[in-house]
Amino acid sequence: MDTILPSGAMFGLAVLVLILAIILSAFRILREYERGVVFLLGRFYRVKGPGLIIVIPIIQQMVRVDLRTIVMDVPTQDVISRDNVSVRVNAVIYFRVLDSQKAIINVEDYLQATSQLAQTTLRSVLGQHELDEMLANRDMLNTDIQSILDTRTDGWGIKVSNVEIKHVDLNETMVRAIAKQAEAERTRRAKVIHASGEMEASAKLVEAAAKLAQEPNAILLRYLQTLTEIASEKNSTILFPLPMELLQGVMEKKTQVLKKTSNKSKD
Repeated sequence: MDTILPSGAMFGLAVLVLILAIILSAFRILREYERGVVFLLGRFYRVKGPGLIIVIPIIQQMVRVDLRTIVMDVPTQDVISRDNVSVRVNAVIYFRVLDSQKAIINVEDYLQATSQLAQTTLRSVLGQHELDEMLANRDMLNTDIQSILDTRTDGWGIKVSNVEIKHVDLNETMVRAIAKQAEAERTRRAKVIHASGEMEASAKLVEAAAKLAQEPNAILLRYLQTLTEIASEKNSTILFPLPMELLQGVMEKKTQVLKKTSNKSKD
């Protein structure tokens, strides 16, 4: 038959179990990347950890704080640029808690507060720039946003280490307009390059003409070379211009022959 313990013994056993549970609950283990903000009767006491710490039950409370870098997505925001273009932008921010006391005492929820501040800062900074700057100078915008967030979260014990704009989404109409602008820009560059080439070619032609003018027979050689290049194809009729300067010597000799002939006939 089972032995029934007296009521006093059962009460003592219950008290002993309760005391053991209270003692065991006073021991807490914090990992290397964790800190514990301890409050004594509601007032800040100290920051403990990592390792094994003791928190006196009832009169002390502890809040765990993670010190690792947190990666937070900033939801897609509708932004109107300075040149009145509507775009949708999202980003990601990297931050960590440097001061556990400030992160718990100075702000109710530092994760939510940082997220909301990142959203408003993203809209505010991008709204001060034109669309071309958003697309071309993304590194500069990342630096500006990171600097503003780091300054404003300093009172919360948070360090914002990096901000990256992930996507800048445009509507189809704006995409087509940008494509037309890029095509027009490339056409302009092609015309400028062509005009620059014509200018350089004309300068070289002036130099070549000056050299050819120093020796009249040089132009004849150039004509003959050009004729040789054209004749190699054998698929066209060639009209070869012959300068009158080349015939001047022949005409002079013919005139002299005619004069001699007329003189002999007179004799």
